[in-house]
Order: sequence, then C-alpha cells, then structure tokens
Amino acid sequence: MPNDLNPKFSIITVTYNAGNALEKTIQSVLAQSYDNYEYILVDGGSNDNTMEIVDKYREHFSQIINEPDHGIYDAMNKGFRLATGDYLCFLNAGDKLHEEDTLQLIVYTMQGKSQLPDIVYGETMIVDTDGQLLGMRRLSTPEVLTWKSFRSGMRVCHQAFLAKRELAVPYNLTYRFSADFDWCIRVMKKSESFHNTHLVLIDYLDEGMTTRNRKASLKERFRIMVRHYGWGNTISYHIWFVLRLIFKRKTV
Repeated sequence: MPNDLNPKFSIITVTYNAGNALEKTIQSVLAQSYDNYEYILVDGGSNDNTMEIVDKYREHFSQIINEPDHGIYDAMNKGFRLATGDYLCFLNAGDKLHEEDTLQLIVYTMQGKSQLPDIVYGETMIVDTDGQLLGMRRLSTPEVLTWKSFRSGMRVCHQAFLAKRELAVPYNLTYRFSADFDWCIRVMKKSESFHNTHLVLIDYLDEGMTTRNRKASLKERFRIMVRHYGWGNTISYHIWFVLRLIFKRKTV
C-alpha cells in the first residue's frame, strides 16, 4: 500500500468522571486491525474511577493528560495540539468505533485516490448505555458533503467526521454546547476534497452533553448558523424545520 494511502489516525478521547463508559471506548480502539494510529486521552481531573481504568491500558496511549480544564472543548483543543496524525478522530467516552476493522475499511475506501482527502466522513449508529443498537442517526449523511450542508443541521456526527490535522482549527470556547458544529463548518470551509466512505463508522452513545442540554445547544446552533450562513438562510431553514415538524405530527 502506498505511503500516502496509509494515513495515521489521531484518536482523541476526552473524559471527566466517565468511569462507567470509558472502558468500552478504549477496547474498541485497541481492537482495531489497522495499527497506524495514536491514542490520546485528555481527562479533566476526574474524581471517580476513570484514571484507574486508564491505568489498566496506559501502555497503549501515546499521550495522557490529567488536569483541570474549562470544559469538553478546551480538552479537545489540548488533544488536538498533541496530535501528530494525518486525521483527527474525536471519540468520546461511551462511543465506539463500529467494527474491529473500521479504520482499515476507511483506508480501503480511499484506494485509487492520488492523495488523502481533506475530510473523510461516514454514518453513525445510535446505541444505548448497554451498547444495544437503537438505529441510525436521525439526520441523514449527505452523499456529497460541503460546508453548506450544515445549513439544514449537523448532517454528519462529529465523531464520524475525520478532518486532516493540518486543516483543523481550535474549537471556539465561547460555545459551551455546540462548538463541534461550528468547528466542522470552519474546517469544511478550508477543505477542497471530501470523501464519503459509505460506512457506519461510529456507535454513538445517545447521552452526550448536547443531548442533556438540548435547549441551550439549539440556541447556540442558531447563532452559529447565522454567523456562517446569514440571517436570511437561517430563518428560512428554521421555518422549514417547524413546517416539517407540524406536517409529521399531522401524518402520525
């Protein structure tokens, strides 16, 4: 396999008191058949058993940070700054790579390309706390992704959105709940090539911070959409969201 098609993945997991969910995430990474990756863990100073679990697997991590931070996106910025791979993959505690050969399959889908795409993306499966599959993510992944795709919402899950490290930007810490939404748009604006793997990449635990703070998250997303797409587009799409919801309720 040519060197330019043997990308290195920087997998970054950020944690805070995630002892009840972390081990499944770690095991899904260590089970990968593809070995050209580094695994970085950034903990915000947990006071549960998180670091005891990390210690069990310490030799498998490239970098471990354990110190107070200013929230999940500050921790992600710390991980991003430590990364040395071609692609960034943010995998939160409780989330898993979908299969043991997920990374290898991603690489297989790139064969025939002359260079690595700027953005690699795929599908997301929703799981519960027991790891049971609940179905595919509600928003469908676009066949062809551009920075304008997010006008109708976050069409690709953050964890299933792999960006070239050299194009990545720091997360904007003024957003507490939806900085990943803003981050993906800003990275896409810098990108020229987008690669749809047509694979399920991630099992996503449907119990994240954004889910628990849904109202505040939606307000932030509205502000982010206005910033990137303007008032006109944002208002138009939100009117369409409301009409679609009303129509669905009437047809149930």
